[in-house]
Amino acid sequence: MTHAHLHRLVVEGGYASWRRLALRALAYAWPPETITWTERTATGGAAGGQMTLDALQDEADGPPRDAPALPRVRISRNLAALLHDAALYRSPGRWPLLYRVVWRWHQGDRAVASAADEDGARLHAMAKSVRRAKHDMIAYLRFKERADGGSPQYLAWYEPEHDVLPFAAEHFAQRMGASTWWIGTPHGAAWWDGRDLHISEAALQATAMPITDDEVEPLWLAYYQNTFNPARLNECALERQMPVRFWRHLPEGPLIPRMVAEARDGARRLAQSGAIGTMPGKPVAVDAARAQPLRAPASSLDQCRRCELWRHATQPVPGCGPDNARLMLVGEQPGDHEDLSGRVFIGPAGKVLDDAMRRAGVARESVYLTNAVKHFKWIARGKRRLHKTPAQREVEACSQWLREEMVRVRPAVIVTLGATALRAVLGPQFPLRDHLGMPLRQGDAWVVPTWHPSYALRASGAEKEAAIIDDIVRAIAHARELASTD
Repeated sequence: MTHAHLHRLVVEGGYASWRRLALRALAYAWPPETITWTERTATGGAAGGQMTLDALQDEADGPPRDAPALPRVRISRNLAALLHDAALYRSPGRWPLLYRVVWRWHQGDRAVASAADEDGARLHAMAKSVRRAKHDMIAYLRFKERADGGSPQYLAWYEPEHDVLPFAAEHFAQRMGASTWWIGTPHGAAWWDGRDLHISEAALQATAMPITDDEVEPLWLAYYQNTFNPARLNECALERQMPVRFWRHLPEGPLIPRMVAEARDGARRLAQSGAIGTMPGKPVAVDAARAQPLRAPASSLDQCRRCELWRHATQPVPGCGPDNARLMLVGEQPGDHEDLSGRVFIGPAGKVLDDAMRRAGVARESVYLTNAVKHFKWIARGKRRLHKTPAQREVEACSQWLREEMVRVRPAVIVTLGATALRAVLGPQFPLRDHLGMPLRQGDAWVVPTWHPSYALRASGAEKEAAIIDDIVRAIAHARELASTD
C-alpha cells in the first residue's frame, strides 16, 4: 500500500464516528491528501447513541492485514472544543478540514489551532458560526401549545443553519420538565416524552408538523402589535437582534414587515396618532390621514424611492434569467454599462463572469443574474462615472426586490459575488474573507460566497488576477455540483 492510493472513509453519525475513523487513519499514517471523506447521513449530529463505525477500507488494496494500535493524540481543551463545534458545521468539507487539523497537530504543528493559520482560521470561523446557530435556535424557536390536548403538548418548527438540533433539544429537555414536546427541522426531529429525549435524523418538511391552534397566540400578536412604537423603531438594531431569516418562523414575523413599512412611510412621524384618532368617545378635529397623508409603498422597481440612488441613476436594472433557474448569481450593483442599457452584467466585470461561468461549465442562459442593489451608485471624475460602494442602508432599502426575486425563482444555490452581495443575502455578520468558498445553508438554498469579478479587474498583477478568477470558477463549479445534487 502506498500513499498514492486514495482511501475512502465514510462518516456515519457525526463527530464520534469521524473521531474513530480519524484515529485509525492516524494509526496507518495516512496523510490528509490521500483520504476522501464522505458522510451517509444528512444531519451528522453528535448524538452518541446513534453512532456507528464504517469499516476502514482502501478501495484499491482492501483492508490491511495487521491493524496497528490506535495512537494517543493529546490535544488542548480549546482545540477539542473547536473540533466539536466545527463538526456540526453543515458542509461536506468539514471532515477533511478536521482531519487535516488533527494530522498537523499530531505532527507537532501547534500553529494549526491559531486563527492566524489558514486551516485554523477556517476552523475558528466554522466553530463561531455553529455557536451562533446554537444561540439562534434557542432564542428564536417558538413552541405552540396544542388546543386538542394531544401528545406532544407543544410543537415547534425550525430551520437551523447547522446541525445543532441535539444541542437545542438537550437545552429544552432540561427546562420544560414533564411537558411533552416535538421539534421538527428539515434534517430531523427531536421528541421529549417527559422522561427521555429521542432524536431522529429522517428529513422532514414543515407540512409534517401536526396542524394545531394555540389559544394564547392571538393574545400575543395583539400585545406585540399594540406595544410597537414606530417612532422608536431602529431598523438596524431590529435586524441585528432579530435577523430577517428568522421572521417567517416567529408568530409575530408576518407583522414585522408591514409595521416597518408603515414606519418608513410616515407612521414614524405620526407615532400612535392614527390609533388615537379612531378611539371611541374622543373627538379629533383633524384625523391623522389628512394631517399627514401616508405615501403608498412602491408597487414596482421603476417606482421605487426607498433610497436616494434613483435620483442620479439612468434606470433601475432588474435581474434576468429563467424563473426556474437552479443557480442564482448575485452581484453588488449595476455598473456604468448596465445603467445605460438596463441589462445586468454586460460590462467588463460581466465579461470576466461570462468567462468564469464558461470555465465552470455553466451556461449564462441557465442561471438567474441579479444585483443586491438595483441602481448605479457613482461619483463624478471629470467626464467619467466611477463606481461607489453602496451603503448598508441602501442595501437594506433594496432588499425587498432581491427577496422577491429569490422567492420567485427559488434557486437551489445562490452564488454571492463580493462582500455586499453576501451581506445582502445573509446579513452583515458574514464577512466575505471568513466564508470565502464555504457553502452556507440559507433556508432551502445553499449560499456559496466568492469574489466579485470586478475585484479581478482591480488586481495588481496578472498572477493575482488569475488567482481571483480561479476562485470564482471554483465557487461556480461547486455551486453547479450542489445544484445538481440538492
